[in-house]
Amino acid sequence: MSAQDDLPKLLGDCVHCGFCLPTCPTYTLWGEEMDSPRGRIHLMQQHVDGEPFSDAMVQHFDACLGCMACVTSCPSGVQYDRLIEMTRADVEREHPRSLKERAIREMVFQLFPYKRRLRALRGPLRAYQKSGLERLVRRSGVLERISPSIAAMERLAPPLGRTPRLPERVAARGERRATVGMLSGCVQGEFFPGVNAATARVLALEGCDVVIPKGQGCCGALSLHSGREDEARDFARRTIETFESVDVVVVNSAGCGSAMKDYRALLADDPAWSRRADALTAKTRDFAEFLAELGPRAERAPLPVTVAYHDACHLAHAQGVRSQPRALLAAIPELDVREIADPEICCGSAGTYNLFQPEAAAELGDRKAVNVDATGAELLVAANPGCSMQIATALRRRGAPIAVAHTAEILDASLRGLSPDTLLTRVA
Repeated sequence: MSAQDDLPKLLGDCVHCGFCLPTCPTYTLWGEEMDSPRGRIHLMQQHVDGEPFSDAMVQHFDACLGCMACVTSCPSGVQYDRLIEMTRADVEREHPRSLKERAIREMVFQLFPYKRRLRALRGPLRAYQKSGLERLVRRSGVLERISPSIAAMERLAPPLGRTPRLPERVAARGERRATVGMLSGCVQGEFFPGVNAATARVLALEGCDVVIPKGQGCCGALSLHSGREDEARDFARRTIETFESVDVVVVNSAGCGSAMKDYRALLADDPAWSRRADALTAKTRDFAEFLAELGPRAERAPLPVTVAYHDACHLAHAQGVRSQPRALLAAIPELDVREIADPEICCGSAGTYNLFQPEAAAELGDRKAVNVDATGAELLVAANPGCSMQIATALRRRGAPIAVAHTAEILDASLRGLSPDTLLTRVA
């Protein structure tokens, strides 16, 4: 039985109780039934019953962030994550999009999953940021008139500096406790290289040999979460081949980790790859999840900073990793960790969502920025590059002088005894 044959049964699991409604970001924004998980499931059932995809129906599916907050809140165990991924694959196969939509989508999917293309973009983008042209372009609104999606890409781009290149192996400090592979990621690797450097240092300081395969590519997360199944499977097979020789794969990007833990389902119908996918899924760990399992060994130096911890959706909802990063942060002396109100509501990043649905994403980003600012924290901690870019952009719009860092960077600063200023100078 193929995965697609499961669709009618999965739809039948929903009892339309409405527990998902208050946790759904788009329902929170608009109060529209068809922009809730329950409403979208109703539309999915209509399609299964023979109704063709209409533009209006597809818009409701496109408006879903795929944040999985509804999965966490559902008392009936509805697998909405699988439902929306299968439905989006059907949409991409069956529904003709406009020329403009196709062009924007193709641009995104021909750029972001490819490291060399992102690397080639770094130089011109860095020059653009340093020239002062950035402010002029934003004030003119010219990109908004060309395409809101292109304008969103420009706004979200983080300030770029030099890119430290990691060796293929980082040796454990002291007695070796484990050998792990590290996914460097596409956007993470090219736009947030400091996160990868911090991740490798922390793992080494905790007694791990860190293997960082030079030839690794995209894990397929963006493609998988956007209904581009064949593309996602190709990326998944290459990633499986890359990391088969290690016992554990550590991932520091929530979206990537979620996708890799989903390889089992993605390749379930492929006899040549299903077992290999199972094995990769079983040994994939989020950075915080792995360190919590390993246990601390390196000494933590005090880090007198007030931080707000942000739950990335694909970490908290998709992977169920919530307590581990909080425990890691709480173990750092003098670090004051504060909670953000409405943590289950997505920040609006959601992979490519803030590019394809920029207005809704900006609304959600602004809501999140208000809640982050209300904590009084000096620093926001997030474990996903998309969240970091999205919330930093919203904080900048709000004029809130709050820096943004990854959990790995906080630990790295503590383990190396760095000054808090190394983190706090990177204000959004």
